[in-house]
Amino acid sequence: MAGSTSAQMKLENELNAVVPLDEIKLFGKWSYRGVVVKDPSLKKYISLKPVFLPHTGGRHEKRHFGKAEVPIVERLINRLMRKARNTGKKHLAYNIVKNAFELIHLRTKENPLQVLVRAIENAAPREETTRIMYGGIVYHVAVDVSPLRRVDLAIRHITEGAFLCAFRSLKPIEECLADELILAANNDPKSYAIQRKEEIERIALSSR
Repeated sequence: MAGSTSAQMKLENELNAVVPLDEIKLFGKWSYRGVVVKDPSLKKYISLKPVFLPHTGGRHEKRHFGKAEVPIVERLINRLMRKARNTGKKHLAYNIVKNAFELIHLRTKENPLQVLVRAIENAAPREETTRIMYGGIVYHVAVDVSPLRRVDLAIRHITEGAFLCAFRSLKPIEECLADELILAANNDPKSYAIQRKEEIERIALSSR
């Protein structure tokens, strides 16, 4: 495994040396140029480092907050692997995201990377509740959500919405994921991720 990881790193370094960063395109199609993160608190935690393939091989694991350095598309792919039939099948999850991006571009005529970033910004809850025990009594108190957890929750809810849409349905998961990302990017209340965000913030508001 160590040999394959070092070989992959060497190949990436060689490719980056040959191809300028501005010309690197995700899946060979989608440019990173012009993709912006408008939410200032999330800029450090949505990684848009140009890569050909969103596969880092877990090289972030030994660093504190290393997850923030993982390309945001790879984090979406990794989250898609966390359901029964997809467990460990990264190539399957990779193809789901790749096809979903194609559908997003066909429907919106926008860069799917920008749609993904906007969906995460809109679906990231800013406030939630935590349990505090005092004198044997449990209280629910509203707290601010850290930026890294905001991104985690947004990706989790987007993928959950896609899975719920595709479960026992004729609609393929690629189309469900594309729909969920487009709705979340437009801040549409029909989006599962937006509904979960509003629910979490509503509960936190009542717990202040």
